[in-house]
Amino acid sequence: MSRTVHLAVYDTLADWETGHATAWLARSGFTVKTVGPTAAPVTSIGGMRITPDLALADLRPEDSELLILPGADLWDTTDDLAPFAAEARRFLDAGTPVAAICGATAGLAREGLLDDRSHTSAVSFYLAATGYKGAGHYVDTDAVTDTGDGVGVGDLITAGPTEPVAFAREILGRMGAFEGSKLDAWYRLFHDSDPAAFEELNADDEPGAHEEPTAHGAS
Repeated sequence: MSRTVHLAVYDTLADWETGHATAWLARSGFTVKTVGPTAAPVTSIGGMRITPDLALADLRPEDSELLILPGADLWDTTDDLAPFAAEARRFLDAGTPVAAICGATAGLAREGLLDDRSHTSAVSFYLAATGYKGAGHYVDTDAVTDTGDGVGVGDLITAGPTEPVAFAREILGRMGAFEGSKLDAWYRLFHDSDPAAFEELNADDEPGAHEEPTAHGAS
């Protein structure tokens, strides 16, 4: 049975930040659905026009395995995306993971979601400018997964804008798309261009394990 993850889409979203994650989730059997402020089309920084699968008002944590929040200029220039940060709180409270990168981390900081969780972002002073109270939990690394403190608290993944591959690594590992040596090989292939990692990643795969997303599960 297909498992659904939701990718938030909004005007000025940063095209490059979530492609590795969504492509390999899809190739691993997940259904990726886009959720916008409304059902109206949005336009990315790169000029891609995207028609959301559903509006934010129709999103429910119980219908999702993960909410991914990409960066966007709007996170820092208006309050238009604050409802997505509020939705992230609902997801985390329901025990459903959230993954945020770039400007979305600032949105979560303003929402108070980073005050007590390990996290990262572009640089520490970027988040400090939000006035949040979580500076002591900032980790200067490529990407961080905070596993919460118990039942009913969802895992939170954060990364900065220059780390889309590390961001995907944390997401793919958390969702079980790759594990152990396979996850390490995937990261070395796409982050380090290690040719040996290609063989490791594809070793002992069953036929069709990495077919195109549209063919996955076809009879």
